[in-house]
Amino acid sequence: MATFERSAHIDWEGPVKEGKGEIKAGTGAFSLPVTFPARVEQPGGKTSPEELIAAAHAACFAMALSATLGRKNARARKLHVTATVTADFGETGLKIQSSRLQVMAEGLEGVGAAQFPEVAKEAEGRCPVSNALRGSLKIELEARAK
Repeated sequence: MATFERSAHIDWEGPVKEGKGEIKAGTGAFSLPVTFPARVEQPGGKTSPEELIAAAHAACFAMALSATLGRKNARARKLHVTATVTADFGETGLKIQSSRLQVMAEGLEGVGAAQFPEVAKEAEGRCPVSNALRGSLKIELEARAK
């Protein structure tokens, strides 16, 4: 496969605490409002960099897990993945601390429910977003099958 790029663009207006922006995917897939108060207080229908990191982590991990299952001649009818990014806003500013992945597999075939957490752990190690974040923040994983 060839190297590829993806981009996003924001036009920001105003000072950080009162300002606002709209983040737009280079593909046109989304356009989302962003403000600092929505980032550190109540979101009020706006997104944040941390939420976008969580979205990227959840999507990437779901694909990595699906691929890892496939390499083991296994599959899941559906994977439910949630990534929760935790950040702290202290005296020194914002610090992203962790990303917690939670996955639940439905209709698991080819691998037992008892082995699923180990397969998920392997997939997390192959996830490009996890690997980009690793070392900068703590990554936690909870996996189960029903």
